[in-house]
Amino acid sequence: MARAYVGLGTNLGDREAMLRHAVELLRERVDVRAVSSIRETEPWGLLDQPPFLNAAVEVETELTPRELLDLLLELERLLGRTREGPHYGPRTIDLDLLVYGEETLDEPGLTVPHPRLHERRFALEPLAELAPDLVVPGRGPVNRLLGDYTEPR
Repeated sequence: MARAYVGLGTNLGDREAMLRHAVELLRERVDVRAVSSIRETEPWGLLDQPPFLNAAVEVETELTPRELLDLLLELERLLGRTREGPHYGPRTIDLDLLVYGEETLDEPGLTVPHPRLHERRFALEPLAELAPDLVVPGRGPVNRLLGDYTEPR
């Protein structure tokens, strides 16, 4: 069994209901061990859009990193996510594989840990809530990453 962490985000429609639905769907497919609190955050990347709700989930799974990513993409489609529109633009749901055990992978379409995790307070805060001592492979402890975080300019 591997322990993995998934980031969740949404800024369209009934945001809280969407996050809760995504967690329910995850629970049907993997062992959800913990869910962070939900927090409202400002957009990242493309600033002219509604604020997001973000959370993180800790899961245990026998799925490989690629299989888990495929599951997350399938759940996004089930929840109405499309890839149309601008990069970092508004979305019904976003499910990101943040960390998968101690694995480091860089394959086409799959990078673990998430390559911009250390740049995103909206992902680091819920992750620190779930696992403050978690070491992000190649980056260090989540709490230190959060403490070192500075807002992008």
